[in-house]
Amino acid sequence: MPNRLGIASMSLGRPGIHDLPSKLHQAALHGYQGIELFFDDLDHLANLLFKGDHIAAAHHVRQLCDTLHLSIICLQPFFHYEGLLDRTEQQRLLNEKLPKWFELSRILGTDLIQIPSNFLPADSNGQPRTTGDRATIVSDLQAIADKGLQQTPPIRFVYESLAWANHINKWEDCYEVVERVNRPNFGMCLDTFNIAGCVYADPTHPTGKTPNADADLRNSIAHLRARVDVSKVFYVQIVDGERLTAPLDESHPFHVSGQPARMNWSRNARLFAFEEERGGYLPVLDVAKAFFDIGFEGWVSLELFSRTLADPDPSTPRAHARRGRDSWKKLVAALELKTEDSLGFVINLLAVVDATN
Repeated sequence: MPNRLGIASMSLGRPGIHDLPSKLHQAALHGYQGIELFFDDLDHLANLLFKGDHIAAAHHVRQLCDTLHLSIICLQPFFHYEGLLDRTEQQRLLNEKLPKWFELSRILGTDLIQIPSNFLPADSNGQPRTTGDRATIVSDLQAIADKGLQQTPPIRFVYESLAWANHINKWEDCYEVVERVNRPNFGMCLDTFNIAGCVYADPTHPTGKTPNADADLRNSIAHLRARVDVSKVFYVQIVDGERLTAPLDESHPFHVSGQPARMNWSRNARLFAFEEERGGYLPVLDVAKAFFDIGFEGWVSLELFSRTLADPDPSTPRAHARRGRDSWKKLVAALELKTEDSLGFVINLLAVVDATN
């Protein structure tokens, strides 16, 4: 499968500020072929048009995406699941929430549900609510994968390590978990932001970098090239991060009490690749090159979170769609990526877009 361009629905505008149908139209108009559908967007649409009925909203989204020739890459995030100390809650998610997501996935026409590594904060007494016990984490994820295999057709799961997660915050840990889960429908997402954001970036430091940033990232990339079986990589995400003008401490406007600094940075200051003029500084190209050098071909999604997405201007989705499209064109050229129709379809569409804007 040639590399195909996707974007997260949340990366075109904030739910509740920018409606999902408008964002989907902008994605199609700017040459995207797939959407990572965030449940928050689906939920907002359900409340806006269907009296909270997620099933009706899913049918509406599927029909709209079919009309726009957009694929739904995945439904996400199925979060705060694995490694819970509250085993009753883990069972509720597995046996009550998950079947509803299976139904939504079938309606939406996707066989993929994304699970971010757990970042559930401590309780009000400061006590942890998750365990780092690897056997428990693996067992929980085996249970969810087995439920997926029982579906017709089977549902796959894509696990992603978040740079601020409680226990699984590096791709190496994520990949070890995927190997130990050892199910054909359980794989991983490789994300330039979360990989570099963990071992290279430190938003709390004046330099924006960890003490051994360059060496640590080189080692991580070399390890990735040597170790990862590309068949376990279900899709990749490629975005950058903004170097802050001041350390993200308690006085910083991005600070949120009780949340990790990297999470606050991520929520406010991601950028598309090649946006150095906006402050981009992560070695995105080095990380991304490793993904394709190990043989990855498939969905390349631009999952961006930013304060700019909350801008109520109706042009916000169009502006972000255009920025992402421009980033993709530069990435394809820089890495000489194999894409569907050698980008012919996208370039023709972009010519129309540029002529009408």
